Amino acid sequence: MSYFKHPTAVVESDAIGADTKIWHFVHVREGATIGRRCVIGKSAYVDVDVTIGDDVKIQNFASIYKGVTLEDGVFIGPAVVFTNDMRPRAALWDDARLIRTTVRTGASIGANATILCGVVIGEYAMIGAGSVVTRAMPAFSLAYGNPARPYGYVCYCGEKLGQIFAENECTVTYKCRCGRTVDIVKK
Repeated sequence: MSYFKHPTAVVESDAIGADTKIWHFVHVREGATIGRRCVIGKSAYVDVDVTIGDDVKIQNFASIYKGVTLEDGVFIGPAVVFTNDMRPRAALWDDARLIRTTVRTGASIGANATILCGVVIGEYAMIGAGSVVTRAMPAFSLAYGNPARPYGYVCYCGEKLGQIFAENECTVTYKCRCGRTVDIVKK
């Protein structure tokens, strides 16, 4: 086994990447795929047909349900919940009701956020704690609230962007205090 599994964790999947750490009371279902160098915190749940990329950090008590894809470098805060059925009924579940959700590379989702199914959270977007995400969020967006909506943009480093460095008819380029620039496509 090339990954760490705490003795209390239940790991039913054989698709766990090298150097991943799975902590206390985590449940990883058969058919889940987890990349390399991930950290899955205490009491998290990873369902069947979940795909997790490399270098992903999932904090305690997060629930990642069937049909969710987390790309590389994603951060999932404590007690984040993903849904996968827009009209849930206990006696009516079947795979035809499944609606897939994707969190793109480098995105971060704050503690206690709820992500409704069918959305795409863009690259390096940041979702504030306690938010309810009901629609797609653009790359690098800083979004929060209920329902969540974008209130600005963030850098790769997570710092809020404010100063416009350059602009043309297609993009706005922001410069961060860290020295990097971020190009945001205009709508």
